[in-house]
Amino acid sequence: MRTLNLGILAHVDAGKTTLTERLLYAAGVIDEIGSVDDGSTQTDSLALERQRGITIKAAVASFVIDDIIVNLIDTPGHPDFIAEVERVLGVLDGAVLVISAVEGVQPQTRILMRALQRLRVPTLMFVNKIDCRGADDERVLRAISERLTPAIVAMGSARELGTRAADFTHWDGADAAFVARLTEVLAEQNDSILAAYVDDEVGLPYRRLLEELAAQTRGVLVHPVFFGSAITGAGVEPMMAALAGLLPAAAGDADGPVSGTVFKIERGLAGEKIAYVRMSSGTVRIRDRVRISRTGERKVTAISVFDRGSAVERISITAGQIGKLWGLAEVQIGDAVGTPPKPAEHHQFAPPTMESVVVAVDPNDRARLRVALGQLAEQDPLINVRQDDALRETSVSLYGEVQKEVIGATLANDFGVDVTFRETTAIYIERPSGPGSDLAFLQDDANPLSATVGLCIEPAPIGSGVEFRLDVDPRMVPTHIYKTADSFVDRMTQYICRTLQEGLFGWQVADCVVTMTQCGYYASDGPTKPSGGTTRTTAADFRKLTPIVVMRALERAKTVVCEPMIRADIETPSAAVGAVLAAVARLGGVVETPSRRRDLSLIEALLPAARAQDLRRQLPGLTGGEGVVETNFGGYKPVGGAPPTRRRTMANPLNRHEYMMRVVRRSR
Repeated sequence: MRTLNLGILAHVDAGKTTLTERLLYAAGVIDEIGSVDDGSTQTDSLALERQRGITIKAAVASFVIDDIIVNLIDTPGHPDFIAEVERVLGVLDGAVLVISAVEGVQPQTRILMRALQRLRVPTLMFVNKIDCRGADDERVLRAISERLTPAIVAMGSARELGTRAADFTHWDGADAAFVARLTEVLAEQNDSILAAYVDDEVGLPYRRLLEELAAQTRGVLVHPVFFGSAITGAGVEPMMAALAGLLPAAAGDADGPVSGTVFKIERGLAGEKIAYVRMSSGTVRIRDRVRISRTGERKVTAISVFDRGSAVERISITAGQIGKLWGLAEVQIGDAVGTPPKPAEHHQFAPPTMESVVVAVDPNDRARLRVALGQLAEQDPLINVRQDDALRETSVSLYGEVQKEVIGATLANDFGVDVTFRETTAIYIERPSGPGSDLAFLQDDANPLSATVGLCIEPAPIGSGVEFRLDVDPRMVPTHIYKTADSFVDRMTQYICRTLQEGLFGWQVADCVVTMTQCGYYASDGPTKPSGGTTRTTAADFRKLTPIVVMRALERAKTVVCEPMIRADIETPSAAVGAVLAAVARLGGVVETPSRRRDLSLIEALLPAARAQDLRRQLPGLTGGEGVVETNFGGYKPVGGAPPTRRRTMANPLNRHEYMMRVVRRSR
């Protein structure tokens, strides 16, 4: 059978979890539809999800349509959990973007749609809640066209909106107006259809139009739109049929090279690590040894595969399937199983811009808190747990206050550790100002380590991250230590990225290229032995020496500290524009010229992320409760004046004595 890995995405409260329940019910997987309010849904299995009525962690369920196995992934809708959505996007074959027929296109809807288009994920749209008061299909279609994409085609019409009798009429080839509209939309991307549309008075066969609709949907050129109600079931069956007909499902190559992606980590009842994997190629069986990026080969001890509901035990997992693997103790989210399926995509979701120190209410719980946060970081690496051993403090990165509340509740409920949080502060970054280089020779008496490392750091384009390049004679690469040159590159990348987590001012260094210009080692079997009692080079020599060279090169390059910014789109009554502009200015924001539409004005502003919550709190009072603000990550901006600093948690390689005492500790 073919497999379709399908994501359900939406702004919070648009009804995606209820739609998931309805799909499972319609497919015969469950006998009764659960309620988000009652905490009885299949995919919101965490106690905290049931208590709060929101999705926090991505969850998988499976059902069958015709000859297609659909692995349905329900994702969080709240913006504080966007990182969980990001991890899912890379394993999807297609998606359903759920939009409320009442609220319409909301801030998170726009963020998700941009990501789906950028990653070229074929997407259907389901306008939900047509049975709710205030539902308006025409208004929502206009909003989709204006704010998401004009490349849409409504697949039917809604009737009796706002009532329990609301329903969806699926158009077909007998509806001349629908055929004309469908032809017009498809002709924008296909010249042959355009020519037939212009020249042929009879028109194209409806079957030909449906084939082209499927092709353009799979090519992310057009997005079919359905209307319905997940609560009543109206419109769900036509949309389900479209999943099989319009989105790409494939059998996969079960005999190909093993290739999969880990997109979620959880812990079992015994504390064992469980990896959620989407297989792109090949087959993995119990007791197989599989290559894990970063950690080498590991043996799979158990497998379960999602099949007609939840995961069931299997002896193997094959191409196209999603399942759970046991035995991969060191695996992390984003790791490749076997050969990486494709180059890593840069999803461009906003990084966490805030952080807060987590404090155990009972000081005796500090050790337990550290272990608990370590396990939470396995499930969400972007919370980026930082441990300051000198102050005995632990901090976490955050997207917002809701995420902070959820972390606190999880620590209390799942780990029995009550915590408080200190004031939330901004997370800055550092960028190199220019090029800088440094070199440590193996033969140099000032170098206590048995390796030669030369590195050059240069600024890179904004948003590009950290890249490591190798520019040395391949014969100088220590393959006797790292097996292959690729393995050496992987390990050097790890050493460099870890070092750059704390730059000259204590903030993570971003957007730079680090090039290795010289490399040397002593294998103790050459014709001459270097002076000074040099010992045989090991991986530890490169691991310990690299931070010294990185930081000295960075010191010569110098860095600029940048603060996170938020781009705010503020809709306000025109009479309140002056008050809003003044408030934005007080918060350190920069405003573009406001635009006016009738009695409303739209203000675009860029302000420090640390002040975004202040804007949200002030806006209702400034606008008589009628102001609305939509915020998105706005990049980083160099700070003025003295750059803020953050305490280092790692030994500082620029402080030679401290670093040698804490890290090197070699006896000669």
